[in-house]
Amino acid sequence: MSNTRPLSPHLGIYRWRINMLQSTLHRLTGLFLCVGTLLLAWGLIAAASGGTPWNAFTAFCGSWIGLVLLFLWSWSLLFHLCNGIQHLLRDMGRNFGPPTRDRAHNPGYWSTGWLVIGASVVLALLVWVILFMHVAGGAA
Repeated sequence: MSNTRPLSPHLGIYRWRINMLQSTLHRLTGLFLCVGTLLLAWGLIAAASGGTPWNAFTAFCGSWIGLVLLFLWSWSLLFHLCNGIQHLLRDMGRNFGPPTRDRAHNPGYWSTGWLVIGASVVLALLVWVILFMHVAGGAA
């Protein structure tokens, strides 16, 4: 029995767009938020348990892997904030009419996608610069 139905298209034929990157980043940052929540729970349990567990927690957070996890957690929080604001604005229906939705060469939501990623990175860096200034004794 011959099957004449076409095969599903492979992902390789699709053009990579910013909204695809945002969707992927949203899922990855969701994983980082889970890891950060576990780290926060460990910190709260260590604070309630006494000096030795707290010292182990602070030693881990001060290590390079701990700092990377904390940076990814803070960036994930800020990415989700910026992405949520973008979705609220998209829900207003601006630039989603038939003439501008997908037929435009560069729809308006593409530029806002790059804006969301850029703003989340800038905000995360700003938070960490202020944090390091505060720890170093600077005015923050």
